[in-house]
Amino acid sequence: MNRVVLLDTGIIGLITNPKRAPESLACNCWLQTLIKAGIRVILPEIADYEVRRELLRANKIKGIKRLDELAWVTLPLTHPTNNRASVLMTKYRSGETLTLFLTISGN
Repeated sequence: MNRVVLLDTGIIGLITNPKRAPESLACNCWLQTLIKAGIRVILPEIADYEVRRELLRANKIKGIKRLDELAWVTLPLTHPTNNRASVLMTKYRSGETLTLFLTISGN
């Protein structure tokens, strides 16, 4: 089974933070551990947009550069993806534990 991790804006913000606070360093180590273990790390396009927008607003050039340097596999924002994400987030926020099985093409 292929394992996949979808990153959220909070994690992406920590990963792109150039100040390298302990929490940011821990996120970067975690990310590298995932990559080395062969786990696919995916950045939803909406999360890229949200983080990039805030980095641009705050003129955080180093953070933007870090976001660009990471070799992301992106998950396009399509209507079906957005609908599914809203259902999953609603379940998550209501306290429901989620286990997801995703089938992703290895092309």
